[in-house]
Amino acid sequence: MSALGNKIRNVFGSASVYKDPDNNSLFAGRNLPSFIKDFLISMHADTEGNVQKEKLSRFLDQHIPANNNAVKARLMQGEVLTMLTRFIVSTSISKNKIGFQIPDMGIKANETNIPKYLLEKHPKDLIDGEHWGIIKVVYIAPEDERSSGGYIEMAGVKPFRPLEKMDLSVFRECRAQFSLDEWIDVLISAMEYTPESFSGKTQKLEFITRLLPFIEPRCNMIELAPKGTGKSYVFSKLSKYVWLVSGGKVSRAKLFYDKTRHLPGIMASYDLVAFDEISSISFSDVSEMQAILKAYLEDGKTTVDNYQFISECGLMLLGNIKLSEQGYPLSSNYFENLPEIFKESALLDRFQGFIEGWLLPRVNVGMALRDWTLNVEFFSEMMHQLRTDSTYADIVNQLLEYPSDSDMRHIKAIKKIATAYLKLLFPHVQNVEDVNKEEFNLFCLQPAIHRRDIIRQQCSNIDREMTFAKPLPSITIKQ
Repeated sequence: MSALGNKIRNVFGSASVYKDPDNNSLFAGRNLPSFIKDFLISMHADTEGNVQKEKLSRFLDQHIPANNNAVKARLMQGEVLTMLTRFIVSTSISKNKIGFQIPDMGIKANETNIPKYLLEKHPKDLIDGEHWGIIKVVYIAPEDERSSGGYIEMAGVKPFRPLEKMDLSVFRECRAQFSLDEWIDVLISAMEYTPESFSGKTQKLEFITRLLPFIEPRCNMIELAPKGTGKSYVFSKLSKYVWLVSGGKVSRAKLFYDKTRHLPGIMASYDLVAFDEISSISFSDVSEMQAILKAYLEDGKTTVDNYQFISECGLMLLGNIKLSEQGYPLSSNYFENLPEIFKESALLDRFQGFIEGWLLPRVNVGMALRDWTLNVEFFSEMMHQLRTDSTYADIVNQLLEYPSDSDMRHIKAIKKIATAYLKLLFPHVQNVEDVNKEEFNLFCLQPAIHRRDIIRQQCSNIDREMTFAKPLPSITIKQ
């Protein structure tokens, strides 16, 4: 255990967990997100972080089916199953019922029912949307075995709430007990990496910049990096509020609104949607998607027929980029391998910032954390709650000054990224007087300006008009 790990354990108490890469073998064959693994390890570990492996293995065998494809058959054969799983609740007005689906097991909403007594018992936990929990399910056969009409009923539920008291005020108090250098290492360890694996503060800050869209609403960013730098892991495992799209075709119906089913898409239900391997993703009806994306990325709303879609979900583009032997992009046009839909300056200009993923190390075995760190569910919940705290945006507004003729989109982007950095690095500040202006300039404002300027330069490569050729406005901190 490191000195930092010991401090995390003492300061955060039950919101901390001991991470041991060797424990991953206990979950072999079960592709679970980190927040579920942390929950299970905490359930089956002693105060020193030692896992009761046999007990955990029994729990997994009892509650996570080894063969998802056989679940429906087992239910129809009369088994009553109690499972730890992801499930999606949906209300059907036409059928006057609330059902659930378990996509990983092929169980569809029209095959299920949630009885009224469970809905009354768990009014906040069985609302429409995605959930995790331990659910008890049973097959209800039709009265006449020769007829159809059987369905799967939820007979019990234990909602996934590993940390009941997730309070931002406690999080802020805990943060205040760490120096800035320590806190940067806390953030890296919370992402399940060893801080010492990064060579200096530049790499560390580039790495934790991936968290900005987690913590700031409608923070739209692009990261291009060589393969093996851990992009997919960060955006698929750290938060239940993030949806990762890996390849395939993406449609307006999937993202925004399905006109046939009259249902909003995934961007209505998540804090962030990330497109992984962006060059392998295709888009149906490119011109329609381009128009919808431009409207949404600008204002957080767009119109599909007579339906107005409104959300605070951010969009993250993740892609690979070819590098020279010195480790820098071969071409000055970073976006040349993006899908055609994004090769338009008016759309790219709506992304606030850029992450230079080539500055990050390739992930190796020694980077996996073996120490005490923040419980992933606690950490992701704190980032989720910070999204709607307007205190930080107000502080940034009070701190910055710039010419009155400044480009509005540049100013908004820089403010948004600076606000996200303030939330991430200094969540304990609550007013302007709390802010160390030198640290704010160095770790919030200047990185925000740099990341926005990359977007400006790349838009200029695509479109030579004066809008992008002009340098960013001069933004300073009020004295």
